[in-house]
Amino acid sequence: MNRYLERADNVARFIDVNENLTLDLQGAVGEQWAPLVYTTGDHEAFFARYGQASHESVLQFLTFDDANPNSIYACVQRARDNARAIREIISSAMWEQINRFYLKMRAARGTSAAEHVRQIVEDVKQESHLIQGIMDTTMSHGESWHFARLGQLLERADKTSRVLDVKYYILLPDSRDVGTPLDIVQWSALLKSASALEMYRRRMGRIVPTAVAEFLILDRDFPRALRYCLVRAEESLHQITGTPAGSFRDRAEQRLGRMHAAMDNTSIDDIISEGLHEFVDRFQADLNHVGDAIQQVFFAPPKQAAAPASELQQ
Repeated sequence: MNRYLERADNVARFIDVNENLTLDLQGAVGEQWAPLVYTTGDHEAFFARYGQASHESVLQFLTFDDANPNSIYACVQRARDNARAIREIISSAMWEQINRFYLKMRAARGTSAAEHVRQIVEDVKQESHLIQGIMDTTMSHGESWHFARLGQLLERADKTSRVLDVKYYILLPDSRDVGTPLDIVQWSALLKSASALEMYRRRMGRIVPTAVAEFLILDRDFPRALRYCLVRAEESLHQITGTPAGSFRDRAEQRLGRMHAAMDNTSIDDIISEGLHEFVDRFQADLNHVGDAIQQVFFAPPKQAAAPASELQQ
């Protein structure tokens, strides 16, 4: 449920920043809408269905296309389905807010995404904040709450890493643009997509690409930094299992602990030496393995013991 809600929020943020970026550049470059579908990882499905990446086609695909499992509408619909299935676990206030969110998105499907993009984006961000606040203040911070936070943080880490990768390889394809006003505008847009611009300036000051990468990857205190997400996700996982911090007793704890330890023992210089794209690729693969392990440990049906040969013969 929370992964879908977090995904909807992040897609709205990506759209919002790209809209602002198009206005900020004022014709300096052509409109760049294809990077948005690369961000979600659904570019193959998009180009198969829509062909060319235009303002209208990308916004339709990312907002209301229910055939796209990562569109805002599809994510909210699936979050609502999950919330309905666990109504006895979440608070009534949380269920009601998620249901209102779904009804609002369903009503908006009859409008043009391109014409009402600002309102759609603001609605999604506002609803996401409301649901997060309601969850934190109306649910006991026990096992269910920790599962919700675990899903949210894993999804958030994945999306922050994706937007870093898209900026590095797609938004700025020409190395001659590095350090130019265009480069600075785009790194600023990346920070805005993570609601990180103000916190970055307080911590790092001037916008420098390596410093932006360091802040969004290694910062311990910013809620959308990869390191922060891993640390807090590991905390929730240990609260669920009861395993003491620094140890593990299942594959999920082992894999997440390994990612946390690797993050604690690296630096931005190490990441740049490896290659930002290569680092992000490896991070996303490791995060997927963590998700698979959580699924197997907590949600997969137990394996049935093989029946004795005598029973099979009967």
